Amino acid sequence: MMTVRQALLPEFSSNRLLATLSAGDIDRLRPHLERIALTQGRTLHKAHAPLDHVYFPDTGIVSLIRPLKDGATIEVGLLGREGMVGTMLLTGANTTPLEAMAQMPGSAWRLPATVLLETMERHPGFKASLFRFAQALLLQIYQSAACNGRHTLEQRLARWLLMVRDRVDRDELPLKHEFISLLLGTRRPSISVAIAGFKAAGLVATGHGYIVMLDRQGLERTACECYRTILDQSRGLMRD
Repeated sequence: MMTVRQALLPEFSSNRLLATLSAGDIDRLRPHLERIALTQGRTLHKAHAPLDHVYFPDTGIVSLIRPLKDGATIEVGLLGREGMVGTMLLTGANTTPLEAMAQMPGSAWRLPATVLLETMERHPGFKASLFRFAQALLLQIYQSAACNGRHTLEQRLARWLLMVRDRVDRDELPLKHEFISLLLGTRRPSISVAIAGFKAAGLVATGHGYIVMLDRQGLERTACECYRTILDQSRGLMRD
């Protein structure tokens, strides 16, 4: 059933943070909000570049990537409609060491950083929601670091697929092996071998450029403890 807030703010209600704002606050933000396409691989901001804008995804997923000096990259966090790209602004910084890149196609609302900071001061509830999300994202990054250093590729891949699925609410995920290897910081053949193992076990099916989740419970059993830890921490912090 549609809530009163969703009826008032239908175009903004998909993003959980924007949905905490009143109709009056949204009206004040409306001239500054721009809807942009999240095409796969689109860079929203580069590492160490000024954070002139923040982004509120309403569909699709954004990966936070740590680039290394040798040209390699690894995903350290991901987010969707539950959050915002640009949380370093909340610390008083105007740059971030991470690159933000669209992982799955969708759309997002772009807002100038200066307008975000002004809105936070006017709306304490919105500010509190932003800080809770930032804390949940930071805990995800901590747990992902432990996961990358300790668990097998199969465990990490299962955890990652589940986190992606939770944010898009559909079983067919438009993901290529090359793109997954970029995000997980490993070689493409290793990803292909792991996915072939998942297929043989009946956990997923694949086609050209997509993966279909067939057995969620099986993937949860395959994933390491990090998936449930991240999920429980996020639910605890973001609970209304």
